[in-house]
Amino acid sequence: MRILVVDDDRDIVESISLFLSAEGYSVLKAFNGLEALEKLNENTVHLMILDIMMPQLDGIKTLMKLRQSRNIPVILLSAKSEDADKILGLTAGADDYVTKPFNPSELVARVRSQLRRYTSLGSIEKEKNYIVTGGLAIDTESKTVKLDGEKVRLTPIEYKILELLAKNKGRVLSADEIYRKVWNEESVVGDNTIAVHVRHIREKIEINPKEPRYLKVVWGIGYKLD
Repeated sequence: MRILVVDDDRDIVESISLFLSAEGYSVLKAFNGLEALEKLNENTVHLMILDIMMPQLDGIKTLMKLRQSRNIPVILLSAKSEDADKILGLTAGADDYVTKPFNPSELVARVRSQLRRYTSLGSIEKEKNYIVTGGLAIDTESKTVKLDGEKVRLTPIEYKILELLAKNKGRVLSADEIYRKVWNEESVVGDNTIAVHVRHIREKIEINPKEPRYLKVVWGIGYKLD
């Protein structure tokens, strides 16, 4: 899951990012409303943590622009605790509200709660032809892949293999099964074509290909995407 953290206080952004990363979330950072909207247009984002008081475009106006096209959960941050500010934020479309200073563990708990609700309602990006696992996002319409917001350049065959594994996420596919579905023909006994392509894909999507986070080998059986 990818979370966008937006605050003009860089120390707060870094602090929140550290806690979220420790929980396994992929984090994008922005420091004003305009930058946040740019990040949203360029990346798959599943939740936004948004400060209210920011230069250029404040959090309320940013939220209102976001709600014109997207329904991802938004948790507002504010140094103000007055009920009027909470009501304004919730009326503008926020899903939750946290007052500074806050307990990082509480913020992470609220993030988990909102994401559970979002995914249980079936609102996650799959309706937009996305397959998302961690920081890896596959757009099956444009046939493009992004890793933590950065485009990954795959060959057509590499893309087909990755998409096949993504559509069967968590399931182990044998090399023969992958070959048949990608090339539409039977594989040759002893052919290591799939192994070579998997190695190339790993080199492009894994930080450490020898200790893969996404594309894994189940020895003697096949391959799977976690």
